[in-house]
Amino acid sequence: MLKIGVLASGRGSNFQAIIDEIENKNLKASIEILITDNPSAFAIERAERHNINHMFINPEDFAAKDEFFKKIADELKSRGVDLVILAGFMRIVRKPLIDAFPDRIMNIHPALLPAFPGMHGQRQALDYGVKISGCTVHFVDGGMDTGPVIIQAAVPVTSDDTEDTLSERILSFEHKIYPEAVRLFSEGRLEIKGRKVVIKNHSAVISNIVNPPIDETDA
Repeated sequence: MLKIGVLASGRGSNFQAIIDEIENKNLKASIEILITDNPSAFAIERAERHNINHMFINPEDFAAKDEFFKKIADELKSRGVDLVILAGFMRIVRKPLIDAFPDRIMNIHPALLPAFPGMHGQRQALDYGVKISGCTVHFVDGGMDTGPVIIQAAVPVTSDDTEDTLSERILSFEHKIYPEAVRLFSEGRLEIKGRKVVIKNHSAVISNIVNPPIDETDA
């Protein structure tokens, strides 16, 4: 069974989506630990509700960022974690963690990468005036949202969208494709070839999901 470690800084709704899929028997995995850099993160309450071990690691306790990520890596390795999930972890992962889990760290971003990386992808999309936005699950490398793409979901943007309304619409798709990416990993169906992630038996995969067209006259 796949052993997962989760890193989160805030409410952890994607953390919850993965918990739900495990508890509903749709994902054969166990969450070994939640690690957070924020002692007030709501993700901690989610962990407690589901009897998941959690740990706060204060980045201010370390003289260098690499030492902080070395501590995280050590905690994950000590629990036999196979896959690391970033669920709203608001820090760029650094080399000690990436080296400890090569091609075994996933992140989800609220935009169709490589468009609009970094913070506030939804706001960036609205400011640019795009008609389609979405979300991307990708493997983590040393850059900001630059790792190989696993799954993407496309989400329409309406003329009266705000950052909040678009964010909520995108989030509903994040909750679908993130557990799916984890499931594919758990089944050994993901293979990285350069920048491409090859998915075996691709027809069974949720990908390029688009909501039904929205009639803006009714929106």
